[in-house]
Amino acid sequence: MSERKVLRVSGPDAEQFLQGLVTNDVMRVKDGPVYAAMLTPQGKYRADFFLVADGDDILIDVAQPLSTDLLRALTMYKLRAKVTVAETDLTVSRGPGAAPDGAFDDPRDPRMGWRAYDGRPSVETDWDALRVDALIPESEIELTPDTFILEAGFERLSGVDFKKGCYVGQEVTARMKHKTELRKGLATVAVDGTAPIGTPILSGDRPAGVLYTQSGGRGIAYLRFDRATGALTAADARLRYTP
Repeated sequence: MSERKVLRVSGPDAEQFLQGLVTNDVMRVKDGPVYAAMLTPQGKYRADFFLVADGDDILIDVAQPLSTDLLRALTMYKLRAKVTVAETDLTVSRGPGAAPDGAFDDPRDPRMGWRAYDGRPSVETDWDALRVDALIPESEIELTPDTFILEAGFERLSGVDFKKGCYVGQEVTARMKHKTELRKGLATVAVDGTAPIGTPILSGDRPAGVLYTQSGGRGIAYLRFDRATGALTAADARLRYTP
């Protein structure tokens, strides 16, 4: 897991402020953590995070390398909204299995265990293996500035709401949902051998995608689905698309 940072959004306009910026329905945060992203106006990925209610405030659990840009963006969009956005010294703990008291189930997939913000120790496990098994993208690995969130599986991961109304990048995301069939996206592949994260995938001599996280003979790949049939290679590794 990448190092995490926790931001705090407070003030009477906190929910409405975030509702107009992120991909998911912030009003659901009262029922448990919400997974969401912030996009560019062009509909591309900027950051993904968990929103967690803390009294009247909302915590944002985000990968540390993305936190500075996210804080800057939220501050820029604040304008006259009655909100304060600030870093905290809270730490993120996590572990496999069902959530113990005071922790929260990961809203993306039950296989991803639980998260907590009360200083308890994390429970070590092979998170890469769990991510590959559940096809969960990771910030700054599978999720990069060129990512469109529907190609990254955000609908399957409960990370986007198509009924909540406008947010930054919403038009592009809605168009991809309703007017096009996804021809590219993250998928699980069988891997014979290994290759560095980011290795191009070839179908014969034609580009077919990129190989990312690998564990236990399987991997997460970004694929052009029309070229993902038959034998695939990534450097010295041999791949097979397993839809």
